Amino acid sequence: MGDYKTIISIIAVLLVLIGYFSYIRDIFKTKTTPHLFTWFIWSLAVSVSAALQILGGAGVGAWTTIVTALVCCFILFLSFKYGDKNYSKSDILFLALALISLALWVFVKQPVWSVVLIVATDILGFVPTVRKSWDKPYSETLSTYQITGLRHALSIVALEKLNILTLLYPVAWTLANILFSIMLIIRRKMIKSGDLL
Repeated sequence: MGDYKTIISIIAVLLVLIGYFSYIRDIFKTKTTPHLFTWFIWSLAVSVSAALQILGGAGVGAWTTIVTALVCCFILFLSFKYGDKNYSKSDILFLALALISLALWVFVKQPVWSVVLIVATDILGFVPTVRKSWDKPYSETLSTYQITGLRHALSIVALEKLNILTLLYPVAWTLANILFSIMLIIRRKMIKSGDLL
């Protein structure tokens, strides 16, 4: 039974690398402009999420999150040079909220509340990218988010133990990536048709 979970986890890790290869390539082409605040929060939060999944007994199902943490740190590094430098007051607010949520995690010594706070931090960190992408839907690599949604869904199947510690992160990010992909598609169609809100 564990063999199929290992295979699924390897496929999910390959999807991380494939999905982010396009994203990183587009950064170097200056087609994609990562938002520094988002990637800062994601680097911190996904690293903590990986640790919590390991703590919760995710086994091979945590491989995807571990590899994602490494990639996020690399994209954070690239964001300093290639990232979007347009920060709104709402971006600063959501960065502050994400950091408060992360700080609360440090003081909460309970794993379930920890994973809830880390996922909340991660989602709050996504808001600046969502805001930027609403106005500039071509500033993000759509295929990366589509592949990311798929790989999070696959990583759920690869989990060796199903509990709040192991499930909350991949479920939340499966949904977030699907919804973000849909938003990008809709906004791109609106721009092409000239029907902007």
